[in-house]
Amino acid sequence: MTRQITIPRVLYILFLASGFVGIVLNATIAGANDIRVEHVQFPKGAIGTTIKDSITGREIVDYRLSARASQSMQVNLETDNPSNYFNILAPGESDVAFFIGSMKGNRFKGHLPESGNFTIRVYLMRNAARRSEIANYSLEVAIAAEDDVSSEAGGTSDANSSEGDVLVAGTNFNATGEIPCARQKGQPMHSCRFGVIRRGNGSATVRIFWPDNGERNLYFENGKVSSSDAESGEGVSSEREGDLNKVFIGTEERFEIPDAVIYGG
Repeated sequence: MTRQITIPRVLYILFLASGFVGIVLNATIAGANDIRVEHVQFPKGAIGTTIKDSITGREIVDYRLSARASQSMQVNLETDNPSNYFNILAPGESDVAFFIGSMKGNRFKGHLPESGNFTIRVYLMRNAARRSEIANYSLEVAIAAEDDVSSEAGGTSDANSSEGDVLVAGTNFNATGEIPCARQKGQPMHSCRFGVIRRGNGSATVRIFWPDNGERNLYFENGKVSSSDAESGEGVSSEREGDLNKVFIGTEERFEIPDAVIYGG
């Protein structure tokens, strides 16, 4: 059972000013009904550890560990399921994350603004959870002084970057623009704004903003669409036409996404 605690106002303002936008996790993950709590301890003399574990369906695992303000935390998740992500929650928080894996990717590195027990929450996106999918993963965690976190956590990516790809000023996206889209069957294609978060090697999250409000997230792995956040249960499919990905969600939603959106260039 988790505590319902509102994030301190000072911490919220700090993360917002740093470009970290907290959201209520239940809007994107499987749900908070099956949370398993694990307490992380590093081997004596080590600054990090690797945890091998798995989750199924709506299961969520909270890995909790203590850290001090100004220390550097690095977290990497390697998984066999493209819908498997992690979020990071500040001390005393049970719902609002300052790092959101489905938006930022499965690597985090950053300095901690306060001392206390942080939570690394590992989960499956709602579409995969509904299908009772399994994710086998390796979670690498390291905490140390600013200059001490190195390859022991498996990487050096910064929390505000994606495989060296710069961000569009004032956003969490590596690129923004417009793509052709349609929300309903038989509707002609029109333009939707999008933002993309690239994680390298054809892995990306494309967020599409409907003209009449609302949004859709499409998840790509190896340059191919793998899933979406649609709640209808409709599957996602795609067709290739040159360097264009024609993506379909069931028989209703349609999108045309160039390879340049996914890979850059």
